[in-house]
Amino acid sequence: MKTIIQFASMRIVLASGNPKKALELSPFLAPHELISPQEAGFIWDYPEEHGTTFIENALIKAEYLFSKLSLPVLADDSGLCIDALDGRPGIHSARYGSTTQTGKLSDYERNLIVLKEMQGMQQRSCRFICALMCILDSYRKYIIQETCEGILLETMQGTNGFGYDPLFYIPELGKTMAELTPEEKNRVSHRGKALRQLMKLLD
Repeated sequence: MKTIIQFASMRIVLASGNPKKALELSPFLAPHELISPQEAGFIWDYPEEHGTTFIENALIKAEYLFSKLSLPVLADDSGLCIDALDGRPGIHSARYGSTTQTGKLSDYERNLIVLKEMQGMQQRSCRFICALMCILDSYRKYIIQETCEGILLETMQGTNGFGYDPLFYIPELGKTMAELTPEEKNRVSHRGKALRQLMKLLD
């Protein structure tokens, strides 16, 4: 006889200090509540992400926060991989181009760096990748990775979203990720796909 496990509504702590990421993830997790580390009584400080893949870095963040709180946690590690740049910016997407002298660059500044590196490139294929790591307790851990395929534009278009969204064109929709409504983005994005898979496991 197959045993069906159903999870009651939970408070899940997001291993991130990015409020935009929390807003994007929250609608997928109902009836579960996604809260910040600060709301759980912990001041978020990024652990050293020394992994070589999105999955490894998501695991590092999730295990770090779980070790501090012993509460259900969710970590996301995402980025843009451009074929013509051998997969860059990849796992370095959030810090791409930053140095100790410049500090962390803005989304706009990182987009300008990518555009400069892609000048004259004919191959424009790229993809967003999202790795999720959810730890409920010491025994229940879930890892999911999903992608969204696109084309890198030569100019930024759109004002929604964040990160590299203004450069990421989705041919099927005729829009960049930054031109999509939140509902449209949730249907096609790498995070949306990964979160729907996670909810199937948590239902």
